[in-house]
Amino acid sequence: MTIRPILIHPDPRLKKRCDPVTEITDELRRAADDMLQTMYDAPGVGLAGPQVGLMKRILVMDCVKDPDAAPKPMVLINPEITWSSEAVNTYEEGCLSIPEQYAEVTRPAEVAVRWLTLDGTAEEERFDGLWATCVQHEIDHLDGKLFIDYLTPLKRQLITRKMQKLKREQARL
Repeated sequence: MTIRPILIHPDPRLKKRCDPVTEITDELRRAADDMLQTMYDAPGVGLAGPQVGLMKRILVMDCVKDPDAAPKPMVLINPEITWSSEAVNTYEEGCLSIPEQYAEVTRPAEVAVRWLTLDGTAEEERFDGLWATCVQHEIDHLDGKLFIDYLTPLKRQLITRKMQKLKREQARL
C-alpha cells in the first residue's frame, strides 16, 4: 500500500465530475487500498478518488471514531444516493483537500446509498449521523463539488485565498 499525495484546493481536478467505474480491476483494488491508507494516515474519515488524482467514481470512508472500536473501512464504487430524509443535520465539516479549514454545512440527516463493492456486488445501506454527512461530502467530490461551495461567496473566497497561500508556501519548501 502507498500513501498518495492529496490534492489541495484550488486544483482543477477537484472541480471535475468523475467518470463511472466500468470495470473493477486489480489496479482499482490497489488504488482503493492506497486511498484507505492515505485517509487513515491524514487522518480523515473519508477520501474520494479525485482527491488523489483518480478521476473515477470511487470513495473510501470509515467514520468509527472510538479508538476501542474496530475500524469499519468501506469502499464505495459508483455510489448514488437513492433517498434523502427531509430532516437535516448541521455538522462542522472539514476536508483533506482544504486542510485546517472548517465550516458548518447542513445536509439531509439520513440517506440511502447504492454502490458496488470491490468484488462487484451491489449493496445498499442507510446512513445517519457522521456516516450520512461523510458519504454525502465524498459523493459531492465525485460530482466536482466541495464543502466550501455551500458557503457564502465571501467565506469561500477567504478559504480559497488561504489555500493558495498554503500551496505557495509548500512550493517554496
